[in-house]
Amino acid sequence: MDLSPSSYHHSLEELWDEEEEPEEVETVMKVVPSTYQQYLDVFSKVKAEKPPPHPACDHHIKLEGSLPPAGVIYSLSKQESDIFGAHISENVEKGFILPSSSSTGSPVLFVKKKDGGLRLCGDYRKFTAVTRKNKYPVPHMNQPLNVFNGSSIFSNTDLHGAYNLLRINESHEHLKFFRTKYGSFEYLVIPFGLTNAPASFQNLVNEIFQDLLDVYVVVYLDDIMVFSKSEEDHVTHVSTVVSRLTANNLFSKASKCLFHVSSVEYRGYVVYSEGLKMDQEKVQKILNWPPPRNVKALHFFLGFANFYRPFIKNYSKKISSLTSFLKKDSCFPLNEEGLSELQQLKEAFTTTSILLYPAFRKPIPAELNYEINDKELLGIVWALKRWRAFLLSLSSPFAFLTNHSSLQYFMSSKVLTRHQARWAEFLSEFHLLITYRPGRLATLPDASSHRDKIYPERGRISSERIQ
Repeated sequence: MDLSPSSYHHSLEELWDEEEEPEEVETVMKVVPSTYQQYLDVFSKVKAEKPPPHPACDHHIKLEGSLPPAGVIYSLSKQESDIFGAHISENVEKGFILPSSSSTGSPVLFVKKKDGGLRLCGDYRKFTAVTRKNKYPVPHMNQPLNVFNGSSIFSNTDLHGAYNLLRINESHEHLKFFRTKYGSFEYLVIPFGLTNAPASFQNLVNEIFQDLLDVYVVVYLDDIMVFSKSEEDHVTHVSTVVSRLTANNLFSKASKCLFHVSSVEYRGYVVYSEGLKMDQEKVQKILNWPPPRNVKALHFFLGFANFYRPFIKNYSKKISSLTSFLKKDSCFPLNEEGLSELQQLKEAFTTTSILLYPAFRKPIPAELNYEINDKELLGIVWALKRWRAFLLSLSSPFAFLTNHSSLQYFMSSKVLTRHQARWAEFLSEFHLLITYRPGRLATLPDASSHRDKIYPERGRISSERIQ
């Protein structure tokens, strides 16, 4: 299997239906393995910059009141005016925006991008205030990434234009106006900064990859990651992903894609087969952070550093002096103890190597010392955690059968240890009946522990064990 990007059997001009910019062609040749040459349309910049069709889950705008009054037109610098004029002309030509005669609309402004460039966005605060919020769940940045456990090969793709790949519902296009010194315009695609845009886009990609999520695909808005245990599986997995993107008129930016790598940056972490590492760019920001000079600055620092707290052993102890400065009437700048703790915390970020994936099947040392009734109870707790989402939805009580008779009285026990009290609180969520069933009646589900009663010559369990 040849994964070299340079071993294409045809020129990209032959493989693509439309003429692409030479720079884009060169980037694709360098980045995309020839194995995926049949899916090259997904990297087409020309097609990505055409108005997308209306999918089943396009963006809806529902107002809780009337449209807000027209916003002021912000002054722009010479550089911003030049960029803005080019942006208007380019997007009218693409069909992303249309001139409008509306007397209302939001003003626009520029924000800096990560690479130092400028991104145009709207000041939609007044519009957001009267828009009904879409509660569709967007993955949390700190959502566990244990799905990567056991995977050794990764690919990552970033969608081109992201929100511009999703249309505003035809009946709502007239609601999305913006005002400029060049006149009023309306968006046909989702603009940057529009409320509910993340929810709508997450809904779209979840619909596309619903059956693959957490199997070998994770999706965070426009960031799609594919993970596999073998090279052969990975080729199949990546092919499935890019073919679905093509089928749904979503396009990737080749310059931001990685294929068949052993580690990849994802949502602030660097993912390896062994576990997670901290993004060194973010660690460097922590190391270069100046000593906070007020409570607000300290909040900013701790909020940023807390993202990596799972990597730091005894993290809460290491910041105990710093958190004391968050109290009302604290004196700044930091005293000697606070500065020392700040420096020690920064050093801790340089000595931590990798956060291993949880070994769920490996017993915790304390659990190995549990009494037998606690071990049996731990089995119940583990099973309920595993199936919690299903069991909580039951309207009637369900029975948990055990051959350990003392457990049936657990929920009515008056004296509990600390860990038993935690378990009791967890078990109280469920309509649970712990029911005793003698071990002699549990041979079939517990066959592995009664294998001495299996007759190899007959291949079945002794009849006296199931009477």
